Amino acid sequence: MTTAGGPSFVKPEERIAVFDNDGTLWSEQPFYFQVAFVFDRLKAMAPEHPEWKDNPLYTAVLAGDMKAVAAGGVKGLLEVAMVTHAGMNTEEFAKIAADWMKSAKHPKFACCYTDVIFQPMLELLAYLRANLFKTFIVSGGGVEFIRVFAEKVYGIPPEQVIGSCIETKFEIVDGVPVLTRLPALNFMDDTVGKPVGINRHIGRRPIAAFGNSDGDLQMLQWTTAGKGSRFALLVHHTDAVREYAYDVSPFGKLDVALTEAAAKGWTVVDMKNDWNRVFAFDAVE
Repeated sequence: MTTAGGPSFVKPEERIAVFDNDGTLWSEQPFYFQVAFVFDRLKAMAPEHPEWKDNPLYTAVLAGDMKAVAAGGVKGLLEVAMVTHAGMNTEEFAKIAADWMKSAKHPKFACCYTDVIFQPMLELLAYLRANLFKTFIVSGGGVEFIRVFAEKVYGIPPEQVIGSCIETKFEIVDGVPVLTRLPALNFMDDTVGKPVGINRHIGRRPIAAFGNSDGDLQMLQWTTAGKGSRFALLVHHTDAVREYAYDVSPFGKLDVALTEAAAKGWTVVDMKNDWNRVFAFDAVE
């Protein structure tokens, strides 16, 4: 793709690579990291909202009952996210998220969540950029949450992050223009929403796409449907010791995409057998 005059040459401006975040660039177990942020926010806000004790979903979150929370599905998670992510301006939200990211610890690895980044994917991002690819995150997670850390940990600037978002409203507060976050979903960047978000935000079809679940299927399908050389990859979580081994989790699964990968010749990474290191803190084997 990078050899001028070659049969597969792609011009630098068309070298677009898109990456899912949760489970692809960093771990997503035992639950999405933004879910942990949402739960911690709800617990911090609870003393000011005694009425929450009458809401079964909120009491499940406060009690740490993940089974009950998962039973509420995406709708339940969105409800809690709206309560914890709205009612402030964008700068205030960014500070809250950044402060949490500095202090919160992963329950299994006892380190900051930004340390639970897949080392091979960092190497891949660097390799692509060295070959004049522009790398984008395309995530079902909140776009303003991911933008807090993406540039520092991945080298991906805020303008190259596509994600789910809530409504915002321009206001003048005490003489200062602000964008206020509202408790309403604007766009869900998952499954069929991912190609839509890419087209809306980038305006070019990617030539490489990376994911780990059925939620990424349509992004990989749309990427590989274009003309010329194309590349699609799925990260298969098979390492129960260094990370986690699963195909199905409370918040996602790898099923249809894995079948399609076999049929279409997409690359599937077996984490246990293919990765020398999973995280930067792992010893090199």
